[in-house]
Amino acid sequence: MIGKLKGTIDEIGEDYVLVDVHGVCYEAFCSARTLSRMGSAGEAVVLFIETYVREDQLKLYGFITALEREWFNLLQSVQGVGAKVALAVLSTLTPSELANAIALQDKTAISRAPGVGPKVAIRLVTELKNKAPAFAGEATAGIGFKQELGEGVAAAPVSDAVSALTNLGYSRDQAANAVAAAMKTAGEGADSAKLIRFGLKELAR
Repeated sequence: MIGKLKGTIDEIGEDYVLVDVHGVCYEAFCSARTLSRMGSAGEAVVLFIETYVREDQLKLYGFITALEREWFNLLQSVQGVGAKVALAVLSTLTPSELANAIALQDKTAISRAPGVGPKVAIRLVTELKNKAPAFAGEATAGIGFKQELGEGVAAAPVSDAVSALTNLGYSRDQAANAVAAAMKTAGEGADSAKLIRFGLKELAR
C-alpha cells in the first residue's frame, strides 16, 4: 500500500495531479483545495496517500496533510458518502471549518459542497458529531468543542452568536472558535448577547 508520495509535480489536472517519483508518475485524485495549495509543474510536492484497490482498478487519493486524509476516511463512514462526495466536501470546507460545522450542527455549511443534499448533510452532522472531535486536530485543540457544545448539539444562543459574529465580517471558523471559547467564561446558559460580547473580546486578543 502507498501511504505517502515524495516527488515533483509533472502535471496538474482538474481533479488530479501526476507526481513524478524517480521517473515513475503516479496519478493521485485530490480535492480542489489540495490542488490549489500545490506549486507548479517541476516543483517538489509531498502527498499523504489513501490507496483504493478494487477488482478492476487501483486509485490513489492525495492530501496535503494527514488530517485531511483522516477526514476523507471519516466522511466515508457515513452512508451515502463515497470518495467523490468526500473530496467535494474537502474542496468546500477546510478541516477546521468542517469540524466547526459538525460541532455546531451546521447542515447549511456542509450542503454547500457539490453533490451534498440536505439528507446527506443531516446524516453527516448527526453521525459524526461524536467522532469529529477526535479528528479535529488544531481546529478545536484547547477549546474542546465536544464538551463546550454539548456533544455537538448547539443551542439556539450559540448558533445565533456565531451567525452574528459572521455578519460582522469574521469567518465562520473564527466566529465558531470565539463563541466556543466565550462559553468557558459566560457559561453554557448564557444568552446570545452575552456570548457575542465575550466572543468579540476573544477576537480582539
